[in-house]
Amino acid sequence: MDNFLLWEMVERMSVAATSAFLLSQFSIFRRMIYRQGSFSEKATITIVFGMIGILGTYAGIPVGDALANSRVIGVMAAGLIGGPAMGIAAGVIAGGHRYLLGGFTAFSCGIANICEGLLAGMVHRYYPEKLIPWWVALVAGVVGEVMQMVIILLTARPYGMARELVDAIGIPMIVVNSLGIAIFMLIVKTAMCTQEQVGAEQSHKALDIATKTLPFLRHGLDSRSAQETAQIIFDAGGYEAVAITDTEQVLAFVGIEKAHHAPDTLGLTVSTRNVLSSGEMYIAQSPFEIGCSCKNCKLASGIIVPLKRANHVIGALKLYYTRTNAVGQADMVFASGVAHLFSTQLELTEIDRQAKLVSRAELKALYAQINPHFLFNTLNTITSLVRTKPDLARELLLKLSAMFRYTLHKTGRTITISEELAQVRAYLTIEQARHGDKLVIEEDISPEVEKFLIPSLTIQPLVENAIKHGLQPKENGGCIVIGAKEGDKDITITIRDNGIGMDVKGRCPLAAPSPECIGLSNVHERLRGQYGIGFGLTIFSTLGSGTTVTLRIPKVLCDEGEECA
Repeated sequence: MDNFLLWEMVERMSVAATSAFLLSQFSIFRRMIYRQGSFSEKATITIVFGMIGILGTYAGIPVGDALANSRVIGVMAAGLIGGPAMGIAAGVIAGGHRYLLGGFTAFSCGIANICEGLLAGMVHRYYPEKLIPWWVALVAGVVGEVMQMVIILLTARPYGMARELVDAIGIPMIVVNSLGIAIFMLIVKTAMCTQEQVGAEQSHKALDIATKTLPFLRHGLDSRSAQETAQIIFDAGGYEAVAITDTEQVLAFVGIEKAHHAPDTLGLTVSTRNVLSSGEMYIAQSPFEIGCSCKNCKLASGIIVPLKRANHVIGALKLYYTRTNAVGQADMVFASGVAHLFSTQLELTEIDRQAKLVSRAELKALYAQINPHFLFNTLNTITSLVRTKPDLARELLLKLSAMFRYTLHKTGRTITISEELAQVRAYLTIEQARHGDKLVIEEDISPEVEKFLIPSLTIQPLVENAIKHGLQPKENGGCIVIGAKEGDKDITITIRDNGIGMDVKGRCPLAAPSPECIGLSNVHERLRGQYGIGFGLTIFSTLGSGTTVTLRIPKVLCDEGEECA
């Protein structure tokens, strides 16, 4: 074995290492690694590997009438990464080129390269979902080069020259080329792992930002939510300026050059308008590409991504640097991840808003169905009192008017417990006028609870249910006690009656609501939907003894997104 030849080949093996690193930086090559490449992309990469093989030929060291070369590295790398078809194709390209150069080993080397590409492709089939380990590549390289030496001995003539050539180049080529193949795969794997780690870090950063901005974006995209969101991204570090726009104007701008990029100043840049119209990410690596109308603007590069809701562009997120050509792969991963999460949040916000509108419409529809019966009975009561008790009739008309005014303006909204109780008392005044002494009302309400918020039409349906299904069927009527008290973190409201009761063990009205208990189920589901499964109603009832409905809600002093007084 010629030691000088061995070290010469080691030096020239740097071509393979450099090629591996360069290839790992291209997205087309990464797609090939993850088995996602299209036919045209596979063809392109095959040609590239074939050219690497040709470079290995030209970097070869003359030995007699032949070359000690590293051509096999490109060929076998193609097979290990892309499979048999790519390995054979790269072998045809590199081996065919070697055949055209001539020499007594031209045919042998050409055939050997094709066989080595096939061998590497067969190894690829044993690792269908991941990159081949370096030690497997090393073993495959040794086997491939031994196979090449055997082919040269079997096909090259004269045999004596073939034997001398194999004695001279056999061990150096087996050692160096197998190591080259292993190093090629190791460099590719290391580069891919580094990029995946960067992507994971950027994704984690994007997720953390999305979590922090959720309380603001859940109220939609406006100047306030945009300002809070932009500030959070800016504070996360790394960018000289952050901006958020809608389709017409800049909603928020944080960072350098705020003076002329802030809302109501220069308006949207040319690049931003292009993103809003195309719906595609845009990367600006120079001030000219940013398109700011201010000539002295220090923003030199940036990335702009669209914000979408239901596939419609509703704004843009912009991240800026003061250095040209500063936007890299990590910025693209981060920006696209943040924009996707923001778009999802905004879409969920719109879905939630639409659901609340539907819920409010259903409430109004339900109340519209109930009201005619209640109105008919109330008007009959007032008519009977006009002559005998005109003052009471007048009071009932005022209460009825207040109830309908309340229904018109408050249905589906969140109000104070004090307002809700005022509605309940108006309702009970009318009911007491109808039922007389058969209906007794008692209250045990802590004054401290009245300032907290509660969804409208929450207590009244429970009181109405107690009267209609608990006391009305009872010959002598009965009593209703309304209580409310403050806990550490919640408010507990109870409606207790001594009516006929019901069998809640046999059929729970909350789990399987009957037509007569639809009001209880409606209130329960509304509370759970608004506050979570830990809140809502619980029912305790005994046949013949009465029913107690307990309502639990969190202590809330102001609606989300509003400043508490």
